[in-house]
Amino acid sequence: MTALDARPDAPTSLRTRTAYRTCPLCEATCGLEVTVQEDEGGVERVVRIRGDRDDVFSHGFICPKGSTLKQLHEDPDWLRQPLVRDEAGELVEVSWEEAWRVVDERLRAFRERHGPQALGVYVGNPNAHNLGSMLYLRAVLRSLGTSSVFSASTVDQRPKEIAACLMYGAFSGAVPDVDRTSFLLMLGANPFASNGSLATAPDWPGRLRRLVARGGELVVVDPRRTETAREATQWVPLRPGGDAALLAAMVNVLLAEDLVALGRLAPHVAGLAEVAEAVAPFTPEAVAGVTGLDPETVRDLARRLAAAPSAAVYGRMGTTAQAFGTVASWLVDVLNILTGNLDRPGGAMFAKPAVGSANTRGTPGVGRGVRIHRRHTRVRGLPESLGELPVAALAEEIDTPGEGQLRGLLTIAGNPVVSTPNSARLDAALEDLDLMISVDVYVNETTRHADVILPVPSALQKAHYDVALYGLALRNVANWSEPVLPLEEGRPDEWEVLAKLALIAQGAGPDADPAVVDDLSYQGLAQHAPPEVVEAVDATGRRGPARLVDLMLRTGPYGLTLDELLAAPHGIDLGPLEPRVPEILRTPSGKIELAPPEILADVPRLRASLAAEAGGELLLVGRRDLRSNNSWMHNVEVLVKGRPRCTLHLHPDDAVRLGVADGEEVEVTSAVGSLTVPAEVTADIRPGVVSLPHGWGHGHPDVRLRVAASRPGVNSNVLTDDAAVDAVSGNAVLNGIPVRVTARR
Repeated sequence: MTALDARPDAPTSLRTRTAYRTCPLCEATCGLEVTVQEDEGGVERVVRIRGDRDDVFSHGFICPKGSTLKQLHEDPDWLRQPLVRDEAGELVEVSWEEAWRVVDERLRAFRERHGPQALGVYVGNPNAHNLGSMLYLRAVLRSLGTSSVFSASTVDQRPKEIAACLMYGAFSGAVPDVDRTSFLLMLGANPFASNGSLATAPDWPGRLRRLVARGGELVVVDPRRTETAREATQWVPLRPGGDAALLAAMVNVLLAEDLVALGRLAPHVAGLAEVAEAVAPFTPEAVAGVTGLDPETVRDLARRLAAAPSAAVYGRMGTTAQAFGTVASWLVDVLNILTGNLDRPGGAMFAKPAVGSANTRGTPGVGRGVRIHRRHTRVRGLPESLGELPVAALAEEIDTPGEGQLRGLLTIAGNPVVSTPNSARLDAALEDLDLMISVDVYVNETTRHADVILPVPSALQKAHYDVALYGLALRNVANWSEPVLPLEEGRPDEWEVLAKLALIAQGAGPDADPAVVDDLSYQGLAQHAPPEVVEAVDATGRRGPARLVDLMLRTGPYGLTLDELLAAPHGIDLGPLEPRVPEILRTPSGKIELAPPEILADVPRLRASLAAEAGGELLLVGRRDLRSNNSWMHNVEVLVKGRPRCTLHLHPDDAVRLGVADGEEVEVTSAVGSLTVPAEVTADIRPGVVSLPHGWGHGHPDVRLRVAASRPGVNSNVLTDDAAVDAVSGNAVLNGIPVRVTARR
């Protein structure tokens, strides 16, 4: 008898069981308790989802999105069978056998005509949350043989990744030790709505409230008085795009007032003199025009940060998706280092994931480092980073004729027509492709252009382990999730779809067995593992992701096994974060490189921006809603019902000046586009700033999202300019966009 059978509310005539899994819908990794009921026909259905009170990390916390895994699984618009474009130009449902035959024929013909480099690849945000993609996507990219790889990273966190790689020699993301800190300076982040980002933890609201309750300070720097800022001890209404200048001025104050205290990091840091020289011009007075802040406010922030018993500086998308994203990301870590708060309890620390990571493998304390800018895009010469090209260049690489023009595209779990800049241009460019294949679950704004759509199962039908996110966790944990529901007969798992796609790209044909890629992936890992470990994994008889994760766990820093995780459905707590410098370093010098030349080279551009005069235009920033997860959660009724959330926030002073009333439709125009949206007048935004949410704009008749189409909203990226990028990373500028707002009467 299961635990639920004994509960008063449990049905007595139907068999029920309880399953546990980690929610994959955002970075919080909350544990879920899923009640499954078998009907009289023997079919199992989910009847309830709630927070798992025994989960070692989330302790029962759940946000509104977590319970909707049931609605997503049952969504009639979620594709169950592949779609292929027929001779009449319509996307029609076909068998898997037919879909693979079409993929093989069309991909083969495309490559014979154009060559492999004419095919681009776009990898969307959900891949970071999907175990199959995390483990088998690399095989697809290798098989395709194209260097034109783009991803959602360059409309999000790439500046942070680059800064960390150059400073520490591999991607080591320092996360704020929120549970033990006494002072948290947060820039461009709103975890009350986002559940945290590049800092994995459930219940950010509870963690931040406990910080304040124990007498700590929470300072939120943001042009908006966000949900998080309302609960902070101080809101600092920064002018959009001023983050890097503010941080440089704070470093300037630390140096000028002799407040630098490296502590135990002193022997492990190189480049302090170069940093001092770089920030010398950035006095609080010099940056006042760019930041919109009184110089004494800047000095006060720097002094309080230095004086706090423990402190952490944390920056997110507001600091990365802007014109100086890499410099800002670098300065976040510089501040943590100079105040002695990097790599100590209560400061900014490094996780140690159970499956290992770039900073747990190889020789501790030294390595080859990371190179960027090894090549550039064909049209504009935007730089490569970490093997990818900036997605701001995708449209021009498709619609600009000449040698190397992209004539085909593979998208994997992404909707770049909604999520990338100057989206109207990309939408038009996709219409003219010779081939487009999508691995996706919906016919959305992007996949409506595809010749073939290959759907994957729902989250409830897949095994799960957070390979990427636990490397950024605020506490070291490990949790494996078995599939809650079985796959339909004849339906491939996500990893099998990707593995077969890789084999077809290699020329193995439509009947190729995905197990071949699985074996090759396993052998690639096994060659670096001790023979006795490989023998132990082989003895389990596992295949697919379970076998790979088992091997990664056994060779990871804790020596766990998948069997141990299976025996612990609520997860295993591996303890709080602990100091890891110098062991995490992978730089050739064996030091933290405080002054990477690639980043210092962009500081003069930041200095030049201080002299730029502010125009009369408003500056547009984005915003996030707790019930929304980019674009693909808008087809769930329970998440989109209620008052409209796709509105333009503007300050009452600006509303009066422009003659705009609350609820009135306004036209918003930028350098690249224009849209009409209802205005929402609110004092929770800095004067001179307006805000639109991301991920909306579902009004095209070819999109098959019935719930989303009933509340389409507008696509904010119609307004973002693909010409505006961060120089070091090529990351798109999505915040601080000059716009004009006029009332429509």
